[in-house]
Amino acid sequence: MSSTQSAGNTSSTVHMSETSGTSNASTTSSPTAAPRGILHGLPWVVWRRHRATLLTGLAITVVGCALFAYQRIGVMDFLNAKGTLSNSKVGDLADLILDFNSKIDPTFSRDSDFLKFVPAVVGVFLGAPLIAREQERGTIKLVMTQSVGRGRWIAATLGVPLAFVALCTTLLTVAFTWLWSPAHELASGWLGTGPFETTGPVPVAMTLFVTACGIALGMLFKRVITAMAATAALALVTALIWSDQIRGRLATPRSAMYPYGSDGHIPYGAEQVDWWAATADGKRFDKGTCYSYDQAADVACRAKLGIVNRVTQYFDYGQMAGMQWLGAGILLALTAVVLAFVVWRARRRPL
Repeated sequence: MSSTQSAGNTSSTVHMSETSGTSNASTTSSPTAAPRGILHGLPWVVWRRHRATLLTGLAITVVGCALFAYQRIGVMDFLNAKGTLSNSKVGDLADLILDFNSKIDPTFSRDSDFLKFVPAVVGVFLGAPLIAREQERGTIKLVMTQSVGRGRWIAATLGVPLAFVALCTTLLTVAFTWLWSPAHELASGWLGTGPFETTGPVPVAMTLFVTACGIALGMLFKRVITAMAATAALALVTALIWSDQIRGRLATPRSAMYPYGSDGHIPYGAEQVDWWAATADGKRFDKGTCYSYDQAADVACRAKLGIVNRVTQYFDYGQMAGMQWLGAGILLALTAVVLAFVVWRARRRPL
């Protein structure tokens, strides 16, 4: 009796061991198991689902940074040979500016144009489809039936792409700032011609904001094409509001007064905002006052009104960084609000 029980127990033990071994081998050889690397679990799944878009963005970032590094060689060669406005190595500053505008400035313009499109492109092709594609295909319902909670799912879905966006835009911005900064005195302005939006923290914050808005629009519309079109329109409206209503109010302009008709000028690298004619006691007149093609009539007009000075309003180059960080702070605050809405809706409303 005892011998029979012992044999039965041994057989049972062997059978359980074989079953356990088979299960472990199956688990180990499963092709869908996430590797234990930097990304694993849900973040790894998010990376796998969007790796084509993310890798494309990484490739563009690497090429862009390499191009900016190559272009800097030419910029530094020019500056070492001819100097800047405050440290010119040529006799005529006008010739220096013309030479720079013909050889270097077009490069800055093309680079700025490229970087100004980055927020819209990322928002349209990464942000808008991020959740909308899952909703449109119905795969999001499958995810919700698994043991993964909505909070974990939305955290991974937002965290991985947004961290990637922040990294790539930061690299591009740092590289272009490194290219542009040495020649900022000679470049054609920084407030309205691109560098304000393509250097410092502004491009990173703008890209994150537009991307977050694209994610929110995708979640609301639940259709990829519709969300992409809406995100493109929003990016355009945001750019217009930013340039017309926000950018010029991020700091208080400074003023410089000098005799009318003299060679007085604002500091090198400053960005002129406006100018007026003024009397000796500071009374200002519109810049069109006593300004025509008849020089004699203009002189008589200014003498009659007592206009003897000219007042120029400008933003100094030293104000640029503070304006950029304030603007970036506003954009990041808006980004946080949009993402909070996305998280709230994902947790509280049906997807």
